[in-house]
Amino acid sequence: MNVLISGSRGLIGSEITPRLKKNGHQVSRMVRSAKDATASDFVWNPMTGEVTGDLTGIDAFIHLAGESIASGRWTDEKKKQIRESRIKGTTLLSETIAKLDSPPKVMVCASAIGFYGDRGSEVLDENSPVGNGFLAELCKEWEEATAPARQSGIRVVNARIGVSLSPKGGALSKMLLPFQMGAGGNVGDGRQYMSWISIDDVAQAIVFCVENDSVSGPVNLTAPEPVPNSTFTKALGAVLSRPTIMPMPAFMARTLLGEMADELLLSSAQVMPKKLLAAGFVFEYPEIEGALRHVIKGN
Repeated sequence: MNVLISGSRGLIGSEITPRLKKNGHQVSRMVRSAKDATASDFVWNPMTGEVTGDLTGIDAFIHLAGESIASGRWTDEKKKQIRESRIKGTTLLSETIAKLDSPPKVMVCASAIGFYGDRGSEVLDENSPVGNGFLAELCKEWEEATAPARQSGIRVVNARIGVSLSPKGGALSKMLLPFQMGAGGNVGDGRQYMSWISIDDVAQAIVFCVENDSVSGPVNLTAPEPVPNSTFTKALGAVLSRPTIMPMPAFMARTLLGEMADELLLSSAQVMPKKLLAAGFVFEYPEIEGALRHVIKGN
């Protein structure tokens, strides 16, 4: 297939491209700057509504682009940027491909398990209702922005991505230094569930969603064994051979990060990948210590 990717240089996008090429697909990029574009790339600007280039002939579209939710405190302006980058961008691209005479067969659009909000120990799957909070509202609108593509007959997958484990970026990269220095520990009371996935499995799962016609709608991209923060902390300490006796109390997390702390560090969501498992996807790293050992040490 001819596959187009937005956000191709991000943490997940950069892992997907080589997997697609290995499977025999051709890959083009959707980029923001014309000076960064190659002959096979397309240029877009979600704020102005511009898409440059003829998308005819694209068989699959993977949309990952969006403002980082973990860079800087969530001021009103920051939340506006996070929201607009996702809603405006997804709406623009969804409407653009829906209008093509020969639209792509499939659109895989990033979403997040933030859709479920803070749900304690409740076991969640793709049929669980939306939760409360900024991220839940954002994810709901983000997924709804793919409606033009779905209504035109394109198979749409809303990939609700969990905490993606990679030393190159995301949550784990920020944890590594304090844990390596022996200054790591539980966040809050440590009982909140973390629904995680190795960077290898999240990239492979997105390729799986592109290639499998039976997969559509919301799909949880999380490992089948979500764990409490305390279990994650012990596993990371074991992999790094470091003690984990320096907890971060909830009040300290809130002081440092504000609203972001409650939604990213202290909220609990035990999310199961029901649809992926039913479709036959096999996780390479289904348990937490093995996944951490692999992404950190390559074992």
